[in-house]
Amino acid sequence: MLAVHFSATLGFHIHQAKSMVVHYMPFNESKSRAPAVSERGECRFHFLALLAAAALPAFVAAQPTPIKYPETRKSDHSDTYHGAAIADPYRWLEDTDATETRAWVEAQNKVTFGYLAGIPERDAIKERLTALWNYPKYSVPFRRKDLYFSFKNTGLQNQSVMYVQRTLKGEPRVLLDPNTLSTDGTVALSAANVSPDGKLLGYGISTSGSDWQEFRVRSVASGKDLTDQVKWVKFSGLAWTKDGKGFFYSRYDEPKEGNSMLALNKNQKLYYHRVGTSQSSDELIYERPDEPDWGFSASVSDDGQFVIINVSMGTDTRNRLYFIDLDVPNSPKVGNPVVKLIDDLDASYSFVDNVGNTFFLHTDHTAPRGRMIAVDNSRRAKTSWRTVIPESRDALVSVSFVGDRFVANYLADAHARVKFFSPTGRALKELTLPGIGSVGGLSGERGDRELFYSFTSFLQPTTIYRYSLKDERSEILRQPEIDFDESGYETKQVFFTSKDGTRVPMFVTAKKGIALDGNNPTYLYAYGGFNISMTPGFSATRLVWLERGGVYAVANLRGGGEYGKSWHEAGTLAKKQNVFDDFIAAAEHLISEKYTSPGKLVIQGGSNGGLLVGAAMTQRPELFGVALPAVGVMDMLRFHKFTIGWAWVSDYGSSDDSAQFDVLRKYSPLHNLKPGTKYPATLVTTADHDDRVVPGHSFKFAAALQAAQGGPAPVLIRIETKAGHGAGKPTSKIIEAAADEMAFVIRNLGLSTAITP
Repeated sequence: MLAVHFSATLGFHIHQAKSMVVHYMPFNESKSRAPAVSERGECRFHFLALLAAAALPAFVAAQPTPIKYPETRKSDHSDTYHGAAIADPYRWLEDTDATETRAWVEAQNKVTFGYLAGIPERDAIKERLTALWNYPKYSVPFRRKDLYFSFKNTGLQNQSVMYVQRTLKGEPRVLLDPNTLSTDGTVALSAANVSPDGKLLGYGISTSGSDWQEFRVRSVASGKDLTDQVKWVKFSGLAWTKDGKGFFYSRYDEPKEGNSMLALNKNQKLYYHRVGTSQSSDELIYERPDEPDWGFSASVSDDGQFVIINVSMGTDTRNRLYFIDLDVPNSPKVGNPVVKLIDDLDASYSFVDNVGNTFFLHTDHTAPRGRMIAVDNSRRAKTSWRTVIPESRDALVSVSFVGDRFVANYLADAHARVKFFSPTGRALKELTLPGIGSVGGLSGERGDRELFYSFTSFLQPTTIYRYSLKDERSEILRQPEIDFDESGYETKQVFFTSKDGTRVPMFVTAKKGIALDGNNPTYLYAYGGFNISMTPGFSATRLVWLERGGVYAVANLRGGGEYGKSWHEAGTLAKKQNVFDDFIAAAEHLISEKYTSPGKLVIQGGSNGGLLVGAAMTQRPELFGVALPAVGVMDMLRFHKFTIGWAWVSDYGSSDDSAQFDVLRKYSPLHNLKPGTKYPATLVTTADHDDRVVPGHSFKFAAALQAAQGGPAPVLIRIETKAGHGAGKPTSKIIEAAADEMAFVIRNLGLSTAITP
C-alpha cells in the first residue's frame, strides 16, 4: 500500500502530473510522486493512479441492459475466529496462479471489456484524454557537484526519462530512458540516487508493477551500466557513502518456495554494496532475527560521517533511530557499531541534518503537529533535547537544510505553506506561493545559493521554480502548457460536520458560477489512512470531467496527516469508522448544498481508499450512483496474511485479536455485502502483479458483489495484466484505464454522449 522509495507502506502514494490522484497502500504507507526528487536528490515515487470520470451536463435516459456474469464457484470453506464461524466461499480466488483462477480472470475480463467496448463514447473519451495528456511533465532538478539531474516526460512517453546537464540552460543529455527497457513500458524506474561526486547513478527497476526491485549502477559520463546487479530488494532506496564507492540498501532473503507475489515479506536486512563487486560479497550491516517485523532504511549525512538507520514496524508512524559513525574523513568504516540514538517506540523521528555530533530531528514527540529538535548523539537523554522549530497551528510535514537555512514545509488546512528558519531556529520570511496548492522538492544542500521546488494545484500542472537564497526571489524554471483554459474554473475549500461533530475540510473544484441545483455530476475522492494527506494535485484526466460541467471534490478525512498525529490516530484501529463517517458526511454535504444528488455522485479511492469506497457503498448503497474501488483492501480478516499486509496492522488492527476482530468484521467490505441489496454501478479495478494489495481482495469482493446485487446496476471487474499496485504504470495503460472508467461512469450516470468541447 503507498510509501516506498519507496517505503514499505500500504498503498496509494501518489501525486503526479500523470493522472488523477490515486493514493496507494504503503508498506510503510507514505506519499509518493513519480518521479519526485527529495531534498537530497534521491528519486522517490508517488504513485498517482489516474482515476477520474468525464461527465457531461445533458441527461440521457439509458435503460440498463442485463449482464450475464461468469459463474463463480462457491465452496463451503469457512474459518473460525474467536468462536465465530465466518464463511469464505471464494477463498480459492486467492490463489492467483491456479488454473481455475486464471480462467475466472479471463472470463471476467471478457465480460468487462465487452461491456466497455460497447459504449459508443469510449473512443472519443480516449482521444480527448490523449490530447489533454500530451504535455511535457518535469521533476524538480537536483545538483551533484557541477551537474544538474532531472526527469522529463515529453507528454505521452510511458515512463519519464532522466537527464543530466552542466547548467540549467545547457543542453540536457539522456542519462537513463526506462522506455528502452521494455517494448510496452512495463519496466519502470523505482529508485534513483546519484553518488555525491556526480559520477555514478544507482537506480532500481521494477517489472510489471511489482514491488520487487533490482538495483543497477550506471556511469554518468558514459551512460553505460556497470556489472553490478542487486536483487530481491523491496521497500528500499539506496544511500551512497561520501566517497561514492558503495551504497546502503535493504532487502529480503530470496523466497525459497511458494509464490513470490503472495508470500509474506519479513526479516528485512540492511546491507552495504561496493561498486564493482557481486551481491554475494555485500556486507550485512544490520539485522534483527528476533524482530522479524522490523524494517530498515538508511541515509548518509551530508558531511558523510554518519549512516542514519530508520527502524520501522510496518506502517506504524512511530519509529526508532540508530546510527553508525563512519569515521570520515578517513576511509568509511561501514562495519563500525550501530548506536541506538532513540530506542523508544513513542513517536516519529526523521533525520534532517547535523552539525558535528548535533543531530536535527523532525518529530511529533510531545508535539502532535510536529516540531524540530536538536539532539547531541553522545548525550541522548530526552531531558537534553532542545527545540529548534516549535510546534505551531499548522502541521509540520518536513524540514530540510538548504544553503544557510532550514526550510520547513507545512500544511495549513491541507494546503502548503513554506517557511524559512535560521540555524538557531529564528523565524525568517515565508515563501510566497501562487495560491492554494502543494509544494514538492525543496531540494538543495549546505552552501547552495539556490533551491528548487515544485508547485501544483487542482487547476495548475506541476510547475518547477528556482529560488535564489541571496535575492530571496522565485522564478519559473519550467512551466508546461496545456490545452485547457483554467481561468473559467475555481477551487474552493469548504468545511462540513461529520457524524460526531468533527469539522472536516474538503476541496471542491468546478466551473465558476456553477448552478447549485442538485443536477451536477460529481466525483468524490478520498483516502483516509496511514497519515497520508490529500493535498491539491493536478490531473489531466480530471479536466475532461471539469470542462463538461462536472464537479470534483477531495475530502480530507481523519486517518490522514492533514492536522498531524491526532488527526491520523482518530481514524485508526477502533476509530476507523470515523473515516467512513467523514466520507459519508462529505457526500451528504455535497447533496445538501445542491452540488449534486445521489444518482449523480461518483465515489472513487484506491488501496486504502478502495477499502473506503467498499465500506461506504456497503454501509450506504443508496447514497451513490457509481462506485470505483481500485486495488482495495476488501477482506479485513485476512489482509495481514499476504506480502506486506501484516504491516498495516498498526492502522487497522488484526483479526487475530478478538476485540479488533469485532471492529474489522463490522466494516470489512467483503463481509458486509447483503444479498438482494441495490448497490450502485460498480467497476472494481485491480492488477495481476499487485504484490502490495494482492488481487485476491478484489477478486473475492467482485464475485460476492455480483452474487449479492439486487438491482439493475452492473458490477464489473477490470483486471489489468502486467501491472501492479500503481507505481510505474505506463502512460498508455493509464489512459486506457481512465477511458474505460470514464465511459463506465458516463453510461451509468446517464450522461450525454457528446465528448468534444
